[in-house]
Amino acid sequence: MREVCIVPKPVQVSPSDGTFELTPSTRILISEDTRATGHYLKDLLQASTGYPLTVTDTPNVDIPRDSILLTTSNAEPSLGNEGYDLTIVPGTVVVHAPRPAGIFYAIQTFRQLLPAEIESRKRVAGIPWRVPAVTVKDQPRFPWRGMMLDVGRHIFPMTFIKRFIDLMAMHKMNVFHWHLTEDQGWRIEIRKYPRLTETGAWRDASPLPGEMETLDGKRYGGFYTQEQIREIVAYAANQFITILPEIEMPGHTVAALASYPELGCTGGPYAVRTSWGIAEDVFCAGNEQTFAFLEDVLGELLDLFPGEFIHIGGDECPKEHWKYCPKCQTFIQEHGLKDEQQLQSYFVQRIERFLNAQGRRMIGWDEILEGGLAPNATVMSWRGMEGGLKAIQAGHDVVMSPTSHCYLDYPQSLEPDKKVPGWMNYTPLEKAYEFEPVPTGFSPEQAAHVLGVQANLWTEFVPSEQRAEYMAYPRASALAEVMWSAPDSRDFQDFSWRLKKGLLPHLEALGVNFRRPGDGN
Repeated sequence: MREVCIVPKPVQVSPSDGTFELTPSTRILISEDTRATGHYLKDLLQASTGYPLTVTDTPNVDIPRDSILLTTSNAEPSLGNEGYDLTIVPGTVVVHAPRPAGIFYAIQTFRQLLPAEIESRKRVAGIPWRVPAVTVKDQPRFPWRGMMLDVGRHIFPMTFIKRFIDLMAMHKMNVFHWHLTEDQGWRIEIRKYPRLTETGAWRDASPLPGEMETLDGKRYGGFYTQEQIREIVAYAANQFITILPEIEMPGHTVAALASYPELGCTGGPYAVRTSWGIAEDVFCAGNEQTFAFLEDVLGELLDLFPGEFIHIGGDECPKEHWKYCPKCQTFIQEHGLKDEQQLQSYFVQRIERFLNAQGRRMIGWDEILEGGLAPNATVMSWRGMEGGLKAIQAGHDVVMSPTSHCYLDYPQSLEPDKKVPGWMNYTPLEKAYEFEPVPTGFSPEQAAHVLGVQANLWTEFVPSEQRAEYMAYPRASALAEVMWSAPDSRDFQDFSWRLKKGLLPHLEALGVNFRRPGDGN
C-alpha cells in the first residue's frame, strides 16, 4: 500500500486496508451545489487517465461501486466553511463537506493520494490509478491563507498568473494578494486615467540581476487590461481563491507621478523608477486632487475585485517632501494635525472611510499604524511581529507576514548568491516551517484577531517565471502547512518526509521549477 502523504497535514488521517482504483467506468456523483467542483475533478483526472469519466446527479439510493460522491448533504456543521470528511474504501470515494469549498479541498487531498503522473495533463498509459483506503477529517486553522506576487518590479503573463493560482489552490491557500503598482511600474488599466498605463507601465531600464546600480538599458513594462483582470478574478474564484488587489499609497508611487505629475509635492518632472529601493517622491497628501484621483482609481478597482478587502500599501513612505510642501504644511495646520506622521494617519483614515462607505475593508502594511491607526483597518505585519502585536492589543485584525519567515524572495541557504543583494536575510525551508503566527500568552480573544498568514514573493530579483517558482517552492508548501495545520501536529521531519514522498513528485510532474531541499540558493 502506498504511504499516505498529504501536505498540508490534515487534522486526522486514519488509513485502512485496500485501495480505490479509477477505471474507465468511474462516475463522479454530484448535486447542484457541487456541480462546478465535480467538473473540476473530472477535468483533473481525465486528462492524464484518458478515461471517459462521467459527472451525474447523486442517486437517492445507495452509492454504487466505482463512484466518487461529492455532497454537502449530511455534513458535520462543525467542519465549517472549508472543512471536509473524505472516506476512501475499495469501490467508492465519499466526500462530505458543509460548503463547496470543503469539497474542493478534499479533491486536493485526493489528488495528492493519486500517483504523481495524474499531474501530467496528457494521457499516461500503463498506470494503475489507485489511492490507498483512508479516512480523512480536516479543516483549516486560519481563514486567511495567502500568497502575494509583486508584478510591479517584474510583470508576469496571464498564463503564469493562472499557474500561480493553480499551485496556491493545490496547497489549499485562499487569498492571492496581487501587488499591482510600484515606483517601477503601474500594472492595471484605469480607464479614467489612461496615462497610468501609457506612461506609468513602462520604465527605461532595470538593474542587472543581483546589482543595485548598473542598468541594462532595456525598456521594460506592461500591464493587465480590465478584461484580463476580470478573467483572472473569475479563474481564481473557481478555485475558491479571493484576489486581494494592492494599490500603493502614499509612497511607492513614482509610476503614478510620472503619469500625473500634479499629484506630487514638487510637480516633477518624474520618470518611472529604474532602480529598486525607496523613493522620496510620494503622493502630495495636502492636495485634494490626490484624494479625488485615488477615489476614482479605487472606484474602478472595486468594480473589478469583489473581495471584502482592498490593500492600500502604506509602507515605506518618506515624508521629507511633505515637510517642505506648502500644500502639505497648510493642510496640517488647517486640520489640526501635529506633524507629518499624523498627516499620513489622516491620509490612511480618509482612504479607509471611502472604502468603508463602499462596503469594503482596508488592509495595509504595518506602517499604517504610524500616527494612529484607522478605526477599522486590518494590519499586515511584515517588519517582524511587533506591528501585529500592537494592532491586536488595540483590537484590530492582523495577517502575520514577517520577513523573518514569510519572504520568499530571501535566499534559501547561506551559500553566496550573485542574484540577490547582501542585505537580504536567510530563510531556509525549516525556518519557514517553524513560524508560529499566534504569540505565546495570547488570550483566545486576542488570538482570534490573527486572521492568518501570508507568504510574499517580491520580484526585484525574480525576473522570470522559473525563478519565481524556484524561490516560492517548497517554502510556500511549508507555510501552507503553517496556515492550515494545528501547531501541535506539526513536525519538520514528518513534513520533510511527506514533502519528499508525496508533494514534490506531484510538483515535478507539473513541471514546477522548485528548489530541491539541500540545494544551494
